[in-house]
Parts: sequence; structure tokens; C-alpha cells
Amino acid sequence: MSVRKAFATWEGNLKQGKGKMALGSGAFEGPFSFGTRFEEAKGTNPEELLGAAHAGCFSMALSHGLAEAGFTPTRVETAARVHLEKDSSGFHISTIELACEAEVPGIDEKKFQELAEGTKKTCPVSRALTGPEIKLQARLVRR
Repeated sequence: MSVRKAFATWEGNLKQGKGKMALGSGAFEGPFSFGTRFEEAKGTNPEELLGAAHAGCFSMALSHGLAEAGFTPTRVETAARVHLEKDSSGFHISTIELACEAEVPGIDEKKFQELAEGTKKTCPVSRALTGPEIKLQARLVRR
């Protein structure tokens, strides 16, 4: 299939250094630093990009799973919260919380939850991230 690329450059030490991350497609390039990763400085960080990738992958995979089950979603929107924590061995991603809202005509809550939970385990980014606990909050929206 395909191989996607991303790039990162870091200059200097951890606290005073700075870096730049870019997607191989050219769709994104942004600075990152100690402040953007461990404080609230303006810029991005690896966890934020990982969260965006996970949310995007989950939304696409759930949409596909719903369609395969005979339901055409109007909209699937997912937010990701990536928790970076420090313990005695250093920093690690402990948890990823996915919060999904989907508009899916004709589906009942039980079937929606079944498909959402299945997608949490099988979307390609979830499968790549088997280390952290991945939490999901899925909400069916009716309009």
C-alpha cells in the first residue's frame, strides 16, 4: 500500500532548544519546543499530532464500519486527548481519550456502541498504539 513520511529537526538541548516538524505531503509544518510540549507555549508537539492522526483515523474507520454494517453516517467527529505523564522511568503517553460524536440515521445505540468499540481496537492508528490505554467516549447524535 502506501508509506507516509514525516520529518522532525531539533536544535539545541531539551529546555532551550527548538524544533520543527513537517508532514511529507507539505500539508503541515510547525515549530515545537520544550514549552509547547511540557508547558502551554504556542506551537505544536508530537502528542498533539499523534492525537490528530488517531482522531482522523478513527473517524474514517468508524465511517467505513458503519457503512459496511448498512448505515450511512452523516457525520463522524472525533476529538483526541493525549496524556503525557512522567514517572520514575521518564515521560510516557499513558492514555488516549477518544470522544466521538456521530450522526447516523437508522442505527440504534447498542449497534452504534458495538461498532465504535470494534473500531477503537481495529483502526490502524489504534493498532499501532498498543502501549497506551485507549479510552473511547462515543456519542450518537440525533438531529
